[in-house]
Amino acid sequence: MLKDASFSALVAGFIAVLVGFTSSVAIVFQAAQGLGATPEQITSWIWALGVGTGVTSIGLSLWYRQPVLTAWSTPGAALLVATHGMSLATATGGFIVSAVLITIAGASGLFEKLMDRVPVAIAAALLAGVLTRFGLDAALAAHADPLLVGVMALVFVLGRRLWPRFAVPGVLLAGIAVAAARGGISLANVQWGWAKPVFVMPEFSIAAAVGLGLPMFIVTMASQNLPGVAAQRAAGVTAPVSPVIATTGIATLLLAPFGSFGLNLAAITAAICMGPEAHPDPRRRYIAPVSAGVFYLSIGLGGGAVVGLMAAFPHALVVAVAGLALLGTVSGALSAALAVEKHRDAAALTFLITLSGVSLGGIGAPFWGVVAGGVALGVQHFRTAARPAP
Repeated sequence: MLKDASFSALVAGFIAVLVGFTSSVAIVFQAAQGLGATPEQITSWIWALGVGTGVTSIGLSLWYRQPVLTAWSTPGAALLVATHGMSLATATGGFIVSAVLITIAGASGLFEKLMDRVPVAIAAALLAGVLTRFGLDAALAAHADPLLVGVMALVFVLGRRLWPRFAVPGVLLAGIAVAAARGGISLANVQWGWAKPVFVMPEFSIAAAVGLGLPMFIVTMASQNLPGVAAQRAAGVTAPVSPVIATTGIATLLLAPFGSFGLNLAAITAAICMGPEAHPDPRRRYIAPVSAGVFYLSIGLGGGAVVGLMAAFPHALVVAVAGLALLGTVSGALSAALAVEKHRDAAALTFLITLSGVSLGGIGAPFWGVVAGGVALGVQHFRTAARPAP
């Protein structure tokens, strides 16, 4: 391993963590707060996610001697924000249901077959509906603090043009600079000690399993693991899919009571660790995700400071970072949802119902969005099949 280490792989791992963390930590923070988590429990979430991502990235990359980078499910965190009226204990039960489904899908080898039954248009519309709320919140935050949000939006636009890979970290730094210049950041309550895991006894219910566990499974598999596998194959990585997916499911299952809502293959950040930037020799690129895993472990162990820093930031800053960071994902999801003309009506129904936040029978909007889209698609296919040939 030491003979394969390189400075370029170390830098690639650091950049992957920087981009991945700054793109999603605000959403994770919002999700935990929305479920009523205490500061100690939010710290435990960061601990569980950092440790889970770090251990799986290091372990899988060393085992296969190939770059295998994992991450926590950003769409899953967004789904949690969109889930209303659920306690932390009940949500934890939903995390476990999702983790069991992911483990089974990976260990049984049914991953590809199962996901083929969820049309791309429906999965993409579900993701877009969940994430669009963050864009709307960012736009509304501009009314409360136009200077802060305006500067961050300008930096984002310039960043996407001049330095796309660092656009989101640039937005965060710009927001911090503006807020600090106005005295809007207080670091007095930041705890710099080690993070402590906090166990939450899970509570299981049909509503949580169907309204959170199943949508979490679908979103994670369709919006995270599928692109993750595609990114690996495009880079020539041949690590077996099923054991890797099963490993992320088992890790999520073990860490769910401490706040790990979903671990999965990374896609965008993984590309940083699998390209020539990590190392000219593809056989030595596995060091990049190993380095990223070490950085993720460091973030997890120092989770208390992360939570304190997030709490010290103005609300408008956190909301704007989340919304701008997800803008590209939202546009990509909408594009995929509407790409096929015969699927557009079903995709539009899924998107609108998911975005509405409506809850029926204690089951959240994402599930009803998928149901509505699936029914609409089924009716369209039935009519097409029943129409007589000319």
